[in-house]
Amino acid sequence: MTTHVNGTTRTSSADLARKLLENNGVDPDKKGPSQASLLAALARERYELFMSDDGRPYGIPVGGPNIALPLRGKAGLRSQLARIFADTHHGTVPSQSALADAMTVLEGVAAMANPRTPQLRVARHDDRIIVDLGTTDGRCVAIGPDGWQRLGASPVVFRRSGAMKPLPEPVRDGDGLAQLRELLNITDDGFRLLVAWLVAAFIPDLPHPILTFRGEQGTGKSWSAAMVIGIVDPSGAPKRTAPRDLKSWAVQAFNSWAICLDNVSIVPDWLSDALCRAVTGDGIVDRALYTDDDVVVLEFRRVLAMTTIDAGALAGDLAERLLTIELQLIPDHKRREEAELNRAYADAHSAILASLFDLLAQVLKALPKVTLTERPRMADFARVLAAVDNVTGWHTLDSYRATAAGAVADVLDGEPFAQAVVDLVDKAGPDGVTLTASQLLEAVETPDKLPKKWPKDSTRAGGQLKRLAPALRTIGIEVDDSQRGPKPKKQRLYCLTASPERRCETAFPASPQASKPSVTCGNRGDASEGASASPHPAEGDADPRTASPHATPSDLHKRERGDAGTAGNAISYLLSGDPTPTPRCTECDTPLADFLVATGETTHPGCAPTLTARS
Repeated sequence: MTTHVNGTTRTSSADLARKLLENNGVDPDKKGPSQASLLAALARERYELFMSDDGRPYGIPVGGPNIALPLRGKAGLRSQLARIFADTHHGTVPSQSALADAMTVLEGVAAMANPRTPQLRVARHDDRIIVDLGTTDGRCVAIGPDGWQRLGASPVVFRRSGAMKPLPEPVRDGDGLAQLRELLNITDDGFRLLVAWLVAAFIPDLPHPILTFRGEQGTGKSWSAAMVIGIVDPSGAPKRTAPRDLKSWAVQAFNSWAICLDNVSIVPDWLSDALCRAVTGDGIVDRALYTDDDVVVLEFRRVLAMTTIDAGALAGDLAERLLTIELQLIPDHKRREEAELNRAYADAHSAILASLFDLLAQVLKALPKVTLTERPRMADFARVLAAVDNVTGWHTLDSYRATAAGAVADVLDGEPFAQAVVDLVDKAGPDGVTLTASQLLEAVETPDKLPKKWPKDSTRAGGQLKRLAPALRTIGIEVDDSQRGPKPKKQRLYCLTASPERRCETAFPASPQASKPSVTCGNRGDASEGASASPHPAEGDADPRTASPHATPSDLHKRERGDAGTAGNAISYLLSGDPTPTPRCTECDTPLADFLVATGETTHPGCAPTLTARS
């Protein structure tokens, strides 16, 4: 039946239901359709159903914003269908069983469609990056090499979560970066590095280092971290406590593009591994709801931040993925109230986004031309930093390398076994040491009271050395475990050597009696130049004047660069005061390390199966 109100023709809910049934092959003249049938017909009429790559069913409103609604959940298709049904049936509420039956049918329909992947907050579309503003009408911002623009509808399918809040529309209103600078108490280098990290946070297809705000109490770590995360991905809970288990962490990470863990002091091993996987891309398998044997996969790569006082408590592999920003102590006369800061941030948010998007557009234009000759662990992020430097003239890549090395050094300070290994290698000379795990455990200096992390046997020692190898390389100690000992045991050998730069900086400090000005490792001279040689040894060399107190000026001219009997054995000269070369292995004729000489050994550990004594 149709009615006419003020010249407008309206179709009754009964006629609408009849039409829906006819369109879906149901005879309306037979026994009245069930609620489940009506719900399924409504959904197929109004939503485009599909299954995501991870096995989750979604529906997109036909003719509406490009936002994927999950079939279940408070903000999902189930609740939307219940509302539509009530609106079209004079307020009649569908039963829970009817909704459940309808969902089962709709999941089957979604499984037959081509799979799609709904994105969260940011997505790549051709040569542009699409940022979802999180509004109900689906507005977004598209950033490309030629600039950015606001769009009324997204070309990419996005999904939403209850943890998300809308982003303000970017508006060019002065210098947004200068306004952001006024809200932070960090150094200029730290601020530039933070800006580069924020630019990279809007690029979805690369690993992002974990932004770490470090400082003592009263430096504003928590507020600064919440503000920075809010710039990228506003949330009702921008700061989170450490999750209690892997499942709770997976749920948090799946539903937020950017996450901040606040006041981190101790990171358990499982969470440290989970954070590392979230940086590079992770997938966690979980049992599907209402099933016994079906599973779903939570896939995510996230932008992470955390606040801490002591980053040295973190594991080495996690420390390599940090970008540390040191916060300065705020004097009492400069401290601002939080309400004032919140107002200033809210007023500046739109301008900050506009300035960041301007810089991101320039970075996207410069990136294809950027090539790195040396790539650190987070190589993709480092390339973005190089593009930022190319555009702005900053030196964020150098700052990042320095902060990464500092974080790893802090971690090694908290590893007693690593410190013992470092001391052993520093004393061993340019040839380093080659030992089995059991020999290494015997060779290092053991504390009277073993620390908690000290390996209890050779198996644990080898495993810990393997885990520490990337951190040791960062400070200039190379770890090679590819060699095997002689038969019949063929035990794994660990070859540990210090780089020439590390030997220059740690083993051979400049002589205070040197008549010539000190030459740094960056501009060191050649030892073959005699009296004019640098008090720091050249790469691969040791300074004869420092190594041997008995050396004469004529000796300096006789010793050639890289000679194993002179510069290569300078540690022996330093320890013994005797210019006699270090004894060589009777099997392979390579110089023996000092701790082997001290024990009376005549063969290299790679040639002899065991050590007879500790150094």
